[in-house]
Amino acid sequence: MKFSLFAHMERVNEEQTQVQLYEEFLSLCDMADNGGMCTVWTGEHHGMNFTIAPNPFLNLIDLARRTKNVRLGTGTVIAPFWDPIRLAGEAAMTDIITDGRLELGIARGAYSFEYERMVKGGIDAWEAGERLREMVPAVKGLWAGNHSMDSKHYSYPETTSSPKPLSEKGPPIWVAARDINSHEFAVENDCNVQVTPLWQGLDEVEGLMDKFNQACNTHDKRPKIMILQHAYVGKDEAELARAAKQLNEFYCYFGAWFKNERPINQGLIKPLSQADIDAHPFYSADQMRKDLMIGTSKQIIDRLKHYQDLGYDEFAYWSDSGMTREQKETSLARFIDEVMPAFT
Repeated sequence: MKFSLFAHMERVNEEQTQVQLYEEFLSLCDMADNGGMCTVWTGEHHGMNFTIAPNPFLNLIDLARRTKNVRLGTGTVIAPFWDPIRLAGEAAMTDIITDGRLELGIARGAYSFEYERMVKGGIDAWEAGERLREMVPAVKGLWAGNHSMDSKHYSYPETTSSPKPLSEKGPPIWVAARDINSHEFAVENDCNVQVTPLWQGLDEVEGLMDKFNQACNTHDKRPKIMILQHAYVGKDEAELARAAKQLNEFYCYFGAWFKNERPINQGLIKPLSQADIDAHPFYSADQMRKDLMIGTSKQIIDRLKHYQDLGYDEFAYWSDSGMTREQKETSLARFIDEVMPAFT
């Protein structure tokens, strides 16, 4: 099993400046690069000071000049916010600048807040999924060259990506998948799969692998599959309980953004009270402790061994958490020094 870092600039209030957040992001990425992780992943979001990530290609190009070993992945670009010709060209240019280290992750997106602002007239998740399914073959076709398209959402005459990517067939493409149709689309189109179990514990981890296996059996292919989860490596139960409480708060803010009902000022959602957090129907500190990759080094090694036995090729350590920079760096250092050597 390989290990990677998934990180953004993220905050729930203005205690850290955006410059400080970027410095924190760079520090974590440097640790991943020097610590033997295979990839750094960073995503795309707009108008949200909860997750500050307007263009992952910018961040990855900066990281290319600061790192030596890691591959550099979009985790993910949001398909309905892009034109295929623009995405193919910008991804190819990034691949050239990063010396062929790009991994292109693509998703349909998740937040109605963004759908309302990034696509004229707004869209729903169904249409976003349609656009994703048209985007992937379009980008591959443009990289190959002399590609035209006349589909429901995209139409253009014969066009070739300019530039073309460094590798002949282009960077590896990863598709974020949950339902069986998404898994089958990814496998059928020779894409790797990225899954993100959230709050349903090991049942969801195993269920997502079952869907992937079903898709592989249907199409007689087996690309790679990566699992993305929040992680925290603690030294004792008191520290782990604190981490679970902080991730509980983070998930409550994630849920509030997802519902798209709470007032927003200057890109920050109206603060949640402790009563709001305590009243959430399924996010709780106890649930976070149980369902996320929170534990001592030994506990996490045991759980990851099970993931490896299930067939996962890569575990992406999700660092966004609302914790302090010191907490994030301490946990990541423990993961690199105490957990990863068990898999070499």
